[in-house]
Amino acid sequence: MRPSARHPAFWLIAAAASGCLAAVGGLHAAETAEKVLKTKQGDVLYLTLSVEGAPQSVRGRFHDRLVPFFRTGRGGEFGALVGVDMGDAPETVDLKAEIAYPDGVGQRLYRVSIKAEEFRVQSMTLPKEQVEPDAAALQRIDREKEKVKAVLAAFTPERLWGAGFLVPVEGPATGAFGSKRILNGQARNPHNGEDIAASLGTPVKATNDGIVKMVDEHFFSGKGVILDHGLGLFTMYFHLDTTAVREGERVKRGDVIGTVGQSGRATGPHLHWGAWLNGARVNPFALARLPIDR
Repeated sequence: MRPSARHPAFWLIAAAASGCLAAVGGLHAAETAEKVLKTKQGDVLYLTLSVEGAPQSVRGRFHDRLVPFFRTGRGGEFGALVGVDMGDAPETVDLKAEIAYPDGVGQRLYRVSIKAEEFRVQSMTLPKEQVEPDAAALQRIDREKEKVKAVLAAFTPERLWGAGFLVPVEGPATGAFGSKRILNGQARNPHNGEDIAASLGTPVKATNDGIVKMVDEHFFSGKGVILDHGLGLFTMYFHLDTTAVREGERVKRGDVIGTVGQSGRATGPHLHWGAWLNGARVNPFALARLPIDR
């Protein structure tokens, strides 16, 4: 059923880690319009949608991935984080936002232009057993992959975070996100997080409010913690020396969740910091650069 003409106009503002992209308004909820938003592989878009009246829900789809909107606390405004996976093709793709009213649905259509990121090639020489695990290790690795997969498949239908996102530890970042890894001369999967070098034992902080969904030690990633920030956003902290939280515990932005280590497959002390947003592998530094103040 189409929304009636009495539904008011709404505004959509899009911002990315690099800053404001577009601001468009003056359309009735029953109408659609097209606006090109520019982004890149591994980036995060922050959208805000201002709607008068009382919509029942606002949600979107991008690359067949859910885009859940939330109330920002400002009158009639909804926000959403949209992840551009590091493997998304460099092309222009539709992003559709739907505003559900009791008697119909309004739609807003955007075109998202994805630019190819220049991911580096990272060659490393490691002990053979870390690159070519034996049968028992492979079984362990498969079990660990399934556990992480189950954690990331869960969906908390509320936003748990509030203010902007913190970088969890101070130190030089290696720029490893998305890098094509060559281990002992063999090609491996791209690196899906960012590495931050820091001294052994340096406190690691939660990048934002959330719930601890996993505390474990894995073959490749060593001791690790996964936080659920709600609405499909998770952050990961791997190669830790110690952990300071328990599964199911709620943490606040800036709480210490562990210390920097070199557990698992690591050549030196550092933090592997990752982010997963509704199925998209995104650069966690893109979260920290978002123009979010609440």
